[in-house]
Amino acid sequence: MRGFSSVRMIAVMLKEFVQMRRDRLTFGMIIGIPVLQLLLFGFAINNDPKGLPTAVQVRDESVYVRSLLKAIENTGYFVFTAQVHSEREAALLLDQGRVSFVITVPEDFSRRLMRGERPQVLVEADASDPSASVNAIAALSRLEMTALSHDLKGALAPASPSGAPIELRIQRRYNPEGISAYNIVPDLLGVILTMTMILITGLSVTRETERGTMENLLAMPLTPAEVMLGKIVPYVLIGYIQVAFTLLGARFVFHVPMLGSMWLLALALALFIAANLSVGFTFSTLARNQLQAMQMTFFFFLPSILLSGFMFPFRGMPGWAQSIGEILPLTHFLRAVRGILLKGNGWVEVWPHLWPLLIFLTLVSTLALSRYRRTLD
Repeated sequence: MRGFSSVRMIAVMLKEFVQMRRDRLTFGMIIGIPVLQLLLFGFAINNDPKGLPTAVQVRDESVYVRSLLKAIENTGYFVFTAQVHSEREAALLLDQGRVSFVITVPEDFSRRLMRGERPQVLVEADASDPSASVNAIAALSRLEMTALSHDLKGALAPASPSGAPIELRIQRRYNPEGISAYNIVPDLLGVILTMTMILITGLSVTRETERGTMENLLAMPLTPAEVMLGKIVPYVLIGYIQVAFTLLGARFVFHVPMLGSMWLLALALALFIAANLSVGFTFSTLARNQLQAMQMTFFFFLPSILLSGFMFPFRGMPGWAQSIGEILPLTHFLRAVRGILLKGNGWVEVWPHLWPLLIFLTLVSTLALSRYRRTLD
């Protein structure tokens, strides 16, 4: 047996460097994934979201109300983006996810305040994602004593034993107990489907090439659309099987409420599954082997789970990260599934989250069909 040779070892090392230089996609992933993680975790992720959109319903125009609203805004957690005039309008904004909070000041606020009767201010919070609202609610609880301290002095000092001139009545909508499983388990539908659908489809065409069966497929009188649909449709059925198991576990193990229409959820799932399968098919037309297809899948999956609002509050991210997140299908699906299951949303509330999926599906499918190779070259 030959002894160890450093020359032969160096020759093998040089061969590997040459192989990496030729496999540019793999080398790009080696560099790109750490850079992507550094950017996302360093700049985009924030567990303490501020500037949350808030609607106000003011029925008492007075200096005390203005001081209260200014104190709420000064916490940094709230930005007043809308003024509503009815409970129905406020509920619609919360159902659609356009605001995170609605603050209602009653019409007898000033009169009861000056009498020392501790008037109540209703704060409705969208608690479908508890992590996005918990710090803002905590900031509100500290304002009862301090919000009007500069306005109530001398004879206007509160007469209540507690010393707090007002009472902020906080109502957590959609998830009153703040149970994290109500938010996480439905979101797992999107995460599981994103990972499995893209990966399985991404490997489908590259597997044909590696096994030598691609020649038979190309020899058949098939159009790119027929090949794409033939590859995708079986996995749509597999996706629905995954959904069925997840929903059964959510309902009977974690007791997640399911308030909305299952037919509407099925429609959202169809668009979302098709969008992910189209991404996977596109990756299969770009990758030369199954390893590259897996690398592309991970490169797409990482920003999807980090920028969609699954792991971290969406509104806590900077504007550029939110812009990227709005492109990802998982972002819109999470909003749709939370709305349907937890809020009981109907077609009107869910449609703003469905049409981005439809546009994404159309664009990616067009790209996949244009990239499909009719030859092995």
